[in-house]
Amino acid sequence: MLRPFLPPKFPFTPVADVAGEVAELGPEVSAFKKGDKVVGMLNFFNGGGLAEFAVAPVGLMVTRPPELSPPEAASLPTAAMTALQALKSAGTKFDATDKPSNILITAASGGVGHYALQLAKHAGHHVTATCGARNIELIKSLGADEVLDYKTPEGAKLWSPSGKKYDAVIHCTTNISWSTFEPNLSTEGKVIDITPTLKTMATSMLKKLTFSKKKLVPLLLSPKSEDMKFLVDMAQEGKLKTIVDSTHPLTKAEEAWAKSMSGHATGKIVVEM
Repeated sequence: MLRPFLPPKFPFTPVADVAGEVAELGPEVSAFKKGDKVVGMLNFFNGGGLAEFAVAPVGLMVTRPPELSPPEAASLPTAAMTALQALKSAGTKFDATDKPSNILITAASGGVGHYALQLAKHAGHHVTATCGARNIELIKSLGADEVLDYKTPEGAKLWSPSGKKYDAVIHCTTNISWSTFEPNLSTEGKVIDITPTLKTMATSMLKKLTFSKKKLVPLLLSPKSEDMKFLVDMAQEGKLKTIVDSTHPLTKAEEAWAKSMSGHATGKIVVEM
């Protein structure tokens, strides 16, 4: 979708989320030492994660605690941080000032969705989640208060089983129109779209121009070290679980990529080497 902007040139080594061991250090790096176990993000535009060695910006790396396995750690950066920033865009502060809200999470069994569900429950929200029938019990086990099968008529319309209106929607899938969201929102409800398109941008601008209290908010991830640390700490404490769909060796990275592109992974896909 991003051609001709990405990748900048071929050959290109994709993936920005990594967990590994520090092999070498730049001359001005003092926060880590050789042999440290770390997790974090590479430069998204340059990629480099699908390799035995990668050059990582020190500002987006944190220490991986022993309680967190490498696959669990490598799953966190982009997906969990997107979930965190989406909830913050919806008004959640993750402190004592948070008040319970009604939150809808679409595609709650996906990479971003299953983190958003857990983070929303951690903040004390009532969560309605959509997923496929095969993942309903999993989503309930992660804390969802209500679960909708997106293939049913009620699921397609996003109707809350208890009749609740949503104060915020963390929208983790595609092809759901504003006209489907709008009647399900509370008076000042927001839809946070984590994969915004040009149509999303246009609808968002239109809502601003018409002074609508209901808003469509496009979200573009802004990587932050403090967010990375917050998520790793939560995972270390057992408050944020990672569902790993599958693991693949580096020699079969193309199979992992194809699984990701299929859009039917439950949780995260991991390449190990």
